Amino acid sequence: MTAQPGENPDGDVIVAPVTRMTDAADLADHILIIEDEENIASFAKMYLEADGFRVTIADRGDDGLELARLERPDLVVLDLMLPGLDGFEITRQLRSAGRMPIIMLTARDDPIDKVVGLELGADDYITKPFNPRELIARVHAVLRRSEPDPIDVAGPDDLVLTIASLRVALGGREVSVDGEPVALTPKEFDLLVLLVENRGIVMTREQLLERVWGYTFLGDSRTIDVHIRQLRRKLGDACQIETVWGTGYKVVAPR
Repeated sequence: MTAQPGENPDGDVIVAPVTRMTDAADLADHILIIEDEENIASFAKMYLEADGFRVTIADRGDDGLELARLERPDLVVLDLMLPGLDGFEITRQLRSAGRMPIIMLTARDDPIDKVVGLELGADDYITKPFNPRELIARVHAVLRRSEPDPIDVAGPDDLVLTIASLRVALGGREVSVDGEPVALTPKEFDLLVLLVENRGIVMTREQLLERVWGYTFLGDSRTIDVHIRQLRRKLGDACQIETVWGTGYKVVAPR
């Protein structure tokens, strides 16, 4: 019997692999906007898509959290006041599950809200009404900061900084205290490395912002204070980060 197309000579059906053409949209960074004000969400989506991003919108907090978990976007633009689940709780849950860049977008201009958001792990904070160009600039800046440093990725695994019970492995970007792993965000890790490498030396807030966040960072020096507070909480007495009032911070050996 002559074999038909899709069969081999024995009559078995051949399942050929499907070759999928790569769509340009697949290569674009994916931004998830969780915002219940339709005009603001559509406005932000329009500008982000015009800048080349792929954008998804959720208008409820619980739906947005589920989308973030399923689709793993490259960045989340997150409102604070949402039906279903507020932005603070979404940030907390996303941070407990791993690293995902978050920009908080809110009408609340209370500095306490900003500090709480940053302490929970948000990367930046924009107050409504906002300039769409500022939003795009901050999205680009946060995405750049979230990319792993090639030096860190390729660094030697045996390059380790230690202070008493604190161990910081640069190659693997791992931190432990008394042998127990400590989970740090990428910026917390970079900030800790800079302070430990310069132990005993006072680093100003401006120096820390420049070296860890870069020249393009649009936030303010309170970002440093929030991250220092988080490091102190996570590391306990294993690393003494002293405040030098009016100047900055320095690491000293535990007493």
